[in-house]
Amino acid sequence: MAAAIRSGSARRRARPAPTCRQRGFTYLGLLVLIAVIGWTLAATAEVWSTVQQRQREQELLFVGNQYREAIRQYYERSPAAAKRYPPTLADLLLDKRYPTVQRYLRQLYPDPMTSKPQWGLLRAPDGGIAGVYSLGGGVPFKIDQFEPRDAAFKGAHSYARWQFSYQIVGGAALQPDAANEDGESEQPFDAPADNADTGADG
Repeated sequence: MAAAIRSGSARRRARPAPTCRQRGFTYLGLLVLIAVIGWTLAATAEVWSTVQQRQREQELLFVGNQYREAIRQYYERSPAAAKRYPPTLADLLLDKRYPTVQRYLRQLYPDPMTSKPQWGLLRAPDGGIAGVYSLGGGVPFKIDQFEPRDAAFKGAHSYARWQFSYQIVGGAALQPDAANEDGESEQPFDAPADNADTGADG
């Protein structure tokens, strides 16, 4: 019995050590596994980034059209015979042309593509703001199947071409106000905004 035990122990001790070739295969397998894990993580991050950008695009469409509708209301409700565009975005929160409170937005929204309060501004011939556009860089994922109000965005190669403006038929061309793209940072994003439910329609 003891001899059998010693014989088994001897066979275990006599088992050959892994060769250099076997160790090389193990190392190669580990490198392949690490590469597969890295590729999977990179692909996941890219998908997540794409999802986030598409969400920001949807938010930009919503917010931009809130501004467009507010500008339309401000223009159409001008109390005098001569209609005017708002001089600043702040005037969409509180229209000082009326003795009573007139609001066309519940708040001034930041640019979803940059998360900053600054917007590119489209100036009307009277100097007022006729529209806004994003200052975010990049190329939109969405290039088709827009709502009719946003049909002009089809095929746009930059977010700056998504211009949310209200322009009267036959009116003069709007001009991007490059010099004032940062000017709206001093508008009342830092002022208390009354969120009463008297804002823009829809």
